[in-house]
Amino acid sequence: MIKAIFFDYDGVLTTDRTGSVTTIRYLSEQSGVEYDILRNAFARHNADLLLGKTTHKAIWRAVCESARHELDFGWLEAAFLSTPANAGMFDLARRLKPFYALGIITDNKKDRIDCLRKAQRLDDLFDPIVVSAERGSGKEGAAVFEYALGCLDVKPEEAIFIDNTSENLIAPRQLGMHAILHDDGRNDIDGLIATLTTEFDLRLT
Repeated sequence: MIKAIFFDYDGVLTTDRTGSVTTIRYLSEQSGVEYDILRNAFARHNADLLLGKTTHKAIWRAVCESARHELDFGWLEAAFLSTPANAGMFDLARRLKPFYALGIITDNKKDRIDCLRKAQRLDDLFDPIVVSAERGSGKEGAAVFEYALGCLDVKPEEAIFIDNTSENLIAPRQLGMHAILHDDGRNDIDGLIATLTTEFDLRLT
C-alpha cells in the first residue's frame, strides 16, 4: 500500500526543466549578457552549489569575472522568485494531501529552495523537503532517498518518486521505491493521474 509520494522540484513542480534554466534566463534578461555566456560562467560551480560545498555569494565575483559583466547580486533572489510553478502539479498534490504523506527530493541550491519555500508555501504541502545542498549528496545515490523515507518512517515499497530525469529514478528503484518519469515537455498531468489511480490505486479528492 502506498503511503507517501515524493516529487522532484524543477521540471515536476515547476514548468522549467531545471533551476539553472530559470535563474540564468532571468539574469540574462536583466543584464543583457548572452544566456550561454552566463550558463558557462555558472557551470563550473554548479556541482559544488548542489552539494552545499559553496554558495552563490562565494562564487559571485568569479561568475562576474567569467561573464565579463558586473551582475547585481540582488538580481539573484528575483531570479529565484521568477520560478514558474506548475499549477496543475500543485493541484494534484493538494488532491493527494488528505490521504498520503507528500515530500520533495531535489538536487538544488539551499538559498534558492529557502527562498521558494516561503514564496510558494512549499511547507504547507510537503514534508520533508530534502535538498541535496543540505544533505551533501544528490539523487545519483541512495542516501537522500533513505533519508526521506526515514523522515516518514515508510518502507521503499510504500513510496512513489516522480522525477523528470530518467537517471534520477535509478537509485530509488534500486532501493525498492516505485518511480515515475514525468515528461516535463508534455507535462501530461492527466496521464500522471491515470497512472497513480490505475497502477497504484491512489485516492484523490
